[in-house]
Amino acid sequence: MSASSPEQSSSFVGRLPTLAGLATLEEAARPGLSIEQAVARLKRYHYAFLRLHEIFNARITAEPIYELKTGFSHHAYLCSEHVQALRSRVAEMREPPLGLEDIPDPALQVFFDEILSAPTTAALLFGLYEKAVPALQEALERHLSDTNRLADAPSVRLCRFALLELADMAAFGKQCCDVLVDAETRHAPWAKLLDDCLAAGGRLDGSGQSAGQAPARLHSRTPYAFDRIPRRDERFQDLHNQGVNPEAFLYNPDFPPEPKTLMMLFKRLREIDVPEMMASIIHETRGQPWEYYRDMSRQLWDEARHAMMGEVGFVALGIDWTRARITHTWSYRLNTECTPLERHAVLYFIEQGLMTRTGKRFEWEVGVQSGIPLMATIQDYDWADEVLHASIGREWYIPQIGDRKKALDYGDACWSRILSNWATVRDQGLTAHANWWPAVYRQACEKWRVEPDPKVLAYSETYEGTRADLKAVSASA
Repeated sequence: MSASSPEQSSSFVGRLPTLAGLATLEEAARPGLSIEQAVARLKRYHYAFLRLHEIFNARITAEPIYELKTGFSHHAYLCSEHVQALRSRVAEMREPPLGLEDIPDPALQVFFDEILSAPTTAALLFGLYEKAVPALQEALERHLSDTNRLADAPSVRLCRFALLELADMAAFGKQCCDVLVDAETRHAPWAKLLDDCLAAGGRLDGSGQSAGQAPARLHSRTPYAFDRIPRRDERFQDLHNQGVNPEAFLYNPDFPPEPKTLMMLFKRLREIDVPEMMASIIHETRGQPWEYYRDMSRQLWDEARHAMMGEVGFVALGIDWTRARITHTWSYRLNTECTPLERHAVLYFIEQGLMTRTGKRFEWEVGVQSGIPLMATIQDYDWADEVLHASIGREWYIPQIGDRKKALDYGDACWSRILSNWATVRDQGLTAHANWWPAVYRQACEKWRVEPDPKVLAYSETYEGTRADLKAVSASA
């Protein structure tokens, strides 16, 4: 196409979008927020996302409801990404030192401390999804209205992306609140306290008049204490059961791929214990660069996603996954018997073991061989995620130990120290280590319209003498 002449070009004027579609000329002619004003607001959004990340992460472990545990895992990750984006944006705006660790207003600190310390799940949901998230949405919408969309275009982009994901979070929260939050919670004095905190802080973005002091605390009068005990809802029973060793079955060449997919789905759903454990590492590890918390939050979310992929796989096959015994032994013992560094050591050691030819690649191959397309998809993405997680461990864990060999040896030793308590939990009456495998396998065979293979049906190897990587452990514990 030939270049247009001036006469031809003049016919386009006024008919094409101005200013790269960011704003009209009239809109961009308004002064909007100054750099100082914009940065002050951005720092408040940063603080809000930072505190939301802290709250979501802190409440994952002890929250028994599976849907909330996984939802909090997702929302903690989303918040971590927005924290990172806002930190980068503030750094671009003539703002050294950044002051991003400063508390922007004491009333906002009380606001988020109160939500963190909410005494019930209902109160927590109310504080998060009916107070904090809407206040942040309102603040970001106001930024889009008040700022110069051309001059402050990078901030506008961040606000728009954040609003997209906040809308998803709010929709999830509304469904949860509709089910779990009652009128008494919404009209309790605590609800007014949260409103008073926002008002005293000049709204979340500081666009209003700040009172300069915070309202009196209620639930946060006693500082929040992280609860390391993993809790599950009633669908998760026999939480100490170690009566089936799925890895020994999976790596046994005598068994066909179809029933092996059931063991892989069990292993995926069991990964809900990883967020329960990683949340404790993130909460109790202080002084790291923000990138550490962002990367660890990404891995935590991936592990929650793997658990949900296991859930979906069972449901797609028409199998009641609650017949399997999705335990919390791993997260329970790591959280209660190990330091955050020791927990990370075990996590890293396990991840490195999954990078071998008999690790995640093998599970993907089994998924393909099974002839079940969904299994190939689940294991394909699970494998890719674990490669990422291994790199996260190399980035953040190895430097704390010294070198790769020391890091692996330390992780191996830490894992061995907490395994096995097979006899202990049996003798304490916490479990009989019942073999749940035949019931799950029979149900699958009914759906597949095949007769159970007697050899597969008879599988009964336990974790009494081996751990998940099939390394022998003391059976006397």
